[in-house]
Amino acid sequence: MNGSNADTADGQQHAQGGDGGAPAARTRSGAPARGGRGGGRVRMTGKQRREQLLEIGRSVFAERGYDGTSVEEIAERAGVSKPVVYEHFGGKEGLYAVVVDREMQLLLDMVTGALTGGHSRELLEQAAFALMDYIDTSTDGFKILVRDSPVAQSTGTFASLISDIATQVEDILGLEFKSRGFDARLAPMYSQMLVGMVALTGQWWLEVRKPQKAEVAAHLVNLAWHGLEGLERHPRLVGERQA
Repeated sequence: MNGSNADTADGQQHAQGGDGGAPAARTRSGAPARGGRGGGRVRMTGKQRREQLLEIGRSVFAERGYDGTSVEEIAERAGVSKPVVYEHFGGKEGLYAVVVDREMQLLLDMVTGALTGGHSRELLEQAAFALMDYIDTSTDGFKILVRDSPVAQSTGTFASLISDIATQVEDILGLEFKSRGFDARLAPMYSQMLVGMVALTGQWWLEVRKPQKAEVAAHLVNLAWHGLEGLERHPRLVGERQA
């Protein structure tokens, strides 16, 4: 983004539209909320406008998906002209990339920050709760992350994010495997399995919202922990197919 150009473009919008009278509502980032249809524009700094566009874009992308979202609708909801959106983000793809990057970082921070130590089972509980908390408090963000998009993200995909989280769990499993005499080299594979199980369960829970979050986390850990507890050192297939 060219910040000075974006600020200038937004300033021109202010000069044309004025403040619009009443104080504006604020988004979660502190920027004034949408400008509204038919009302006067809200005076903002370039930074505030950028945050407002990100919040509105996040909401529309979650609601309509990437293909169903237009720069025109985002600009209309923000109470600005389309050139302001282009000045800040270069277009829909640029705005989407920033939204995805923020959500991925938020989820990763929540998971890694939740792993505060303790018994291995408690660490699994902390990881499960962190993902469920993210889904609960950042529902729009989770919808965006799990929805397929034709845009090639420099920040990666939801699958790559899950892989990053699995890396955090990998260390926990590695220690557990060593203490039980298992091959610690298998820990990366098992961490992918566990985190993938939690992520897919989270997608299901997002739609049904029951049972309660704590109960879902308890059942996730129950399956994961007791599955690990009865783990065979050298598992074998029992069916006819062996390759």
